[in-house]
Amino acid sequence: MRLTTVAHMVLPEGSLDSFAVRAEPDPARELPVSYDQGRHVGRGDREGSWMAVSFRLPHAPCRVALGEAWQAVIARHGTLRTVFSPDGPRVRLHEATVDDGAWRRHEVGAHGTTRDALRALLDAECRPFAAPSYLLALVTPAPGEPDARPVVVVASDHAHVDMWSLLILAHEVLAGTDPAARDSAAPDPAAPPASFADHTRTLAAMPEAPAGVIAHWREILRAGGGGMPVFPLPLGDVSQPSPAVVEVRDVLREDELSRLEERGRARGVRLLPAVLSELARLFQDLAGAPLRAVFPVHSRNEQRWRESVGWFITNAVLDIAEPDPASCAAAVEEAVRLGAYPLAPIFERIGSAEEPPGMFAISWLDMRRMPLGIDSALEPQFVSAMLPTDNIMVWFIVAGDGLHLRCRYPDNPVARTTVGALLDEFTHRIAEAARA
Repeated sequence: MRLTTVAHMVLPEGSLDSFAVRAEPDPARELPVSYDQGRHVGRGDREGSWMAVSFRLPHAPCRVALGEAWQAVIARHGTLRTVFSPDGPRVRLHEATVDDGAWRRHEVGAHGTTRDALRALLDAECRPFAAPSYLLALVTPAPGEPDARPVVVVASDHAHVDMWSLLILAHEVLAGTDPAARDSAAPDPAAPPASFADHTRTLAAMPEAPAGVIAHWREILRAGGGGMPVFPLPLGDVSQPSPAVVEVRDVLREDELSRLEERGRARGVRLLPAVLSELARLFQDLAGAPLRAVFPVHSRNEQRWRESVGWFITNAVLDIAEPDPASCAAAVEEAVRLGAYPLAPIFERIGSAEEPPGMFAISWLDMRRMPLGIDSALEPQFVSAMLPTDNIMVWFIVAGDGLHLRCRYPDNPVARTTVGALLDEFTHRIAEAARA
């Protein structure tokens, strides 16, 4: 599974179609808005707020079957039948009635490449206040392309999905389009998973966070001057968002990854603390600073959410003062604890957490631990939109073929030099650690 962007994803030249439905919200059926949804959608209607998954179809496409499979997915997941709307300073969410949809053909030539046309389509359709804010697209390779298998792209505004959700959607689309799997692998439409709205209600009903969690959040904000952690090395002028640079790097091969995991087990830690240990030591050497970064954690803490689609991610903070693996493991546990309680009441009590220019975030996804996967032969890709940025984010993804990373940062000479050198040194050090 590759992490990439719409500007760099592997996509054949060919025709571009989409199966589009229309959603009509019902003002009488209002649903709760989660804290993270409110922050995301509250920034307003805009392009580039979506995320997607793409994969090859293993068999000749049947547009009727593909459209029916996507309709079944929409019927199964409640968040795909909701629409956001602005209401002054508030964001509101309502259940919606979704029509039967229809296939549309999209002109490719006017945009240059198929990839450019797909980007324009998703930027236009998958926006926070679109009705709905998701889309299924189909790229049929042109004659002469080396791989004739069509590519399906499932995209949605981030308010309705996380990476786990995209895997669920892809799995159900594949099951619904495979005649051999329809009766066995396809989900039971009579037993839909719990809705994300129920998850939001569950969080809202939780008791107050423990005093220790509130105190640690207060310390984090104090250390950040009232904001989330920032990157401790020079990034140039980040006073305004600028075009983003996105680098994708292969960090460890499968055999090197296995050796690093063995080394971690010998020290009593899992893979993530082993990787963070090298990164924390690097920050200590280069910046004389601890590794402190925003760290998204998932909130699928009960079995009933395992097959649900929604934004089951909230922000915590990694706060690593010492780079030894045991300290990193303890920091990960504390970050998970910080993210286990609703953030809204915490920040109402201690003050809101600003997202300052230069904010630093690290995301970790181990595909091997996910309940669902996509056959690597189908060339699956996690695809992000392209948008200006004033911060730096590193995504680590672990898959059967090794460890990869994607890094996004502002496009200016200082950031290019700083981040490029950091990534060079990190990949060198982590490879050395795997060989040790």
